[in-house]
Amino acid sequence: MDMEWMAWTAPTAIFFLCIALMLAGMTVWEVMSPTVEAKGFLPMRTTRGDRLFIGLLSSAFIHLGWLAATDMSLWGAFAVSLAWIALVIRFG
Repeated sequence: MDMEWMAWTAPTAIFFLCIALMLAGMTVWEVMSPTVEAKGFLPMRTTRGDRLFIGLLSSAFIHLGWLAATDMSLWGAFAVSLAWIALVIRFG
């Protein structure tokens, strides 16, 4: 497969691999244990997949805000995002 059209770097490949693994894991989890909509601190009833999507989308905004507000390393935004996703998936 010719991938010359995009500058694939190791971090880019790892990012997409992690997203694919999360989706595969959520699929297996859903097949093994079907989800039930739940009401947490989010203002709507959500499933596990909804909470994962909300967590991933909001972590993108956390990273964008981090880039706009500070010159510090993105590892801080990554740590905040991981904590946020864990919070949303568990209690959202």
